[in-house]
Amino acid sequence: MTAHATGTRDEWLAARLDLLQEEKELTRRSDELALRRQALPWVRIDKDYRFDTEDGNVSLKDLFGGRSQLLVYHFMFGPDYKAGCPSCSSIADGFNGIVVHLENHDVAFSAISRAPLAKLQAFKQRMGWTFPWASSNDGDFNRDFSVWFTEEEQRKGTIEYNFRREPPAPEPLAGKTVQEWRGDEGPVAQIAAMTGTDVPTYTRDRPGVSAFALDDGIVYHTYSSYARGLDGLWGVYQWLDRAPLGRNEQGVWWRHRDAYGRS
Repeated sequence: MTAHATGTRDEWLAARLDLLQEEKELTRRSDELALRRQALPWVRIDKDYRFDTEDGNVSLKDLFGGRSQLLVYHFMFGPDYKAGCPSCSSIADGFNGIVVHLENHDVAFSAISRAPLAKLQAFKQRMGWTFPWASSNDGDFNRDFSVWFTEEEQRKGTIEYNFRREPPAPEPLAGKTVQEWRGDEGPVAQIAAMTGTDVPTYTRDRPGVSAFALDDGIVYHTYSSYARGLDGLWGVYQWLDRAPLGRNEQGVWWRHRDAYGRS
């Protein structure tokens, strides 16, 4: 016998219609926030960022591919990683199908990581992905857009991620969970192990999304979001939020998609 509340169809419908009003308000609020994102001031980019891609070494402007807009997913894959971040990988599993639609709506897309291109391509092949993925070659791009930090910043507590300053990381970091290390998220040691790294190495790279515009030959930065700001892009969670038990999480349950079922 279920311990969850039960009721008649009429009782369910009444409760559902009450919830619907709040869902509609959330949708309206989301539409308003989208307009506010578009109204943010644009910041001109004058630095010559370079990336390694399947088409050779290119500029940020080249990543637009003749389009006026560019969306970038900052994928956690540092030079010392053996595999991409499993959380980023779960998000990226949804990219293949959307890229063609974006490109036919004047929006280019690329994932960007610090790892060398050959390492990205090997993992991309393993995952069966086809979306564009560029290597920033450990240049300034990841640092300038707040998704990579140094060991010294980590130790001294001068990391500013998701628009706020983080406390110093306690020593030693190895084997720590994020709750023990930073205090507000789930365990990280298990995730770091999936990338073949330790906690400090894994957490110096961070996830994010950034948007850019190309206007009259000039590239502008228009938007960036990090951490829980990426929830809306993580497709599996949007489905789980509508499942009977919701996210129903106890620790890290997700894996690289070809790793489920392994001991």
